[in-house]
Amino acid sequence: MRLKTQRISLDSWILTLDSQKTMTDKFIFRFVAAVSVFVFVVVFVLSLKVIPKPAQMPAFMPFLPKLNAILNGTCSVLLLISLYYIKKLNITMHKRINILAFVLSSLFLVSYILFHWLAPETKYGDLNGDGVLSAAEKITAGNTRYFYYVLLITHIILAAGVLPLILLSFYRGLQMQVEKHRKLVRWAFPIWLYVTITGVIVYLMISPYYHF
Repeated sequence: MRLKTQRISLDSWILTLDSQKTMTDKFIFRFVAAVSVFVFVVVFVLSLKVIPKPAQMPAFMPFLPKLNAILNGTCSVLLLISLYYIKKLNITMHKRINILAFVLSSLFLVSYILFHWLAPETKYGDLNGDGVLSAAEKITAGNTRYFYYVLLITHIILAAGVLPLILLSFYRGLQMQVEKHRKLVRWAFPIWLYVTITGVIVYLMISPYYHF
């Protein structure tokens, strides 16, 4: 009788833990969805240029694109270092490097939002900065203009899509849910790496056309 009671008590405890885990997972999924939607909406609204800007451009604004490129480039290197450590089964360093990469990516996001709120629109190939591409400017830019926009569009789309994958993979990794973490990282890692590398390339290609 006592063994039966203990078994029922143990089963009840396991069911309680499973229920708490399910509730935690649901909260995390909702949190990730809310953060992803919030970031997407903020970036979209800023791209419409409908929010009033300061009367005077902040002195730090011209440095933001370079800062964004530096953060992206650093994250690219950190992601490769993180891959190296996990291949060596050094989980502690793998976690630390990934957390640092995540912090830098978060700083990039803040800088990116600030820049796209404050800065005027820049068009690839616009040499004189009048906001209009003349026939001569299109010829000068050549086919690299199409390459630039393909790179930019894929960068933006994948940057938006990878955010929830990164957040979920971090949660699974910190909880040491290794198999679930691996399934997410299989997609999150190459996309995140592509986004950071193309972020640097986009900056290098568009920066000659900045007029601020």
